[in-house]
Amino acid sequence: MCYDIKASLEAQLNRARRRNDLQAIDEIMERLLPLTDLPIYHSSGFSHPEILIYTDRSPDFPEVATWGLIPHWVKDIEQSKKLWNNTLNARGETIFDKPSFRTSAMSNRCIIFVDGFYEHHHFDGSTYPFFIYHGSGKPLPLAGLWSEWSDPDSGGVILTFSIVTTTGNTLLSRIHNNPKLKGPRMPVILLEEEEDDWLQPMEDELDKKRIEKLIQEYPEDELKAHSVTRLRGKEYPGNVSEISEEVIYPELKEQFGD
Repeated sequence: MCYDIKASLEAQLNRARRRNDLQAIDEIMERLLPLTDLPIYHSSGFSHPEILIYTDRSPDFPEVATWGLIPHWVKDIEQSKKLWNNTLNARGETIFDKPSFRTSAMSNRCIIFVDGFYEHHHFDGSTYPFFIYHGSGKPLPLAGLWSEWSDPDSGGVILTFSIVTTTGNTLLSRIHNNPKLKGPRMPVILLEEEEDDWLQPMEDELDKKRIEKLIQEYPEDELKAHSVTRLRGKEYPGNVSEISEEVIYPELKEQFGD
């Protein structure tokens, strides 16, 4: 799964910087940044942070969205609040089938740039958080789905998103060993050359197969991981910069080395 992320401003500006779009960067800094929760050193999806996403309708300029997808058919704000904790992630294998995601999978896809994500390892009755990130330090472009929902009572419009997940690679299989799950999971991380493909319109079955082909494990040798401080409970330091720094747990030495 992917319920915890790190998302700096630099990571969220990655697509605009790569295109050397200085005007877009200035507008993001001036207009959008004050509307987000950035910088996010650690945030749980269950707190529903507001961050930037690049959508298929606006591939070159991001939009501010809330984590936790609200489908267009939701009737009221109470129903939306009951649902969005269950739509933080969208299983890539079923996005074209599930009522919450199929409309977005067909026509509303997006990319979320993060510095990395956190997963928990289970050992001897305790859980240990790990930070997973690209070995080069560059941001990870996560495949996502978005939805725009209109509140019938207030008339307000909310833009929300979900992170698409897939089976975990060998690295994640060592870390993400939650006994309640059938197997390890990880977010769908796109290669740079796949970003535009993910955002392309889907018009027929061939396009659908093209999208499905992108939903795969990310190469293990491109990623690194290390254990970090607790992300829950009394020991949790909050959204502070040092939270992604390595913390050694002696009891995990046999499994993960020094």
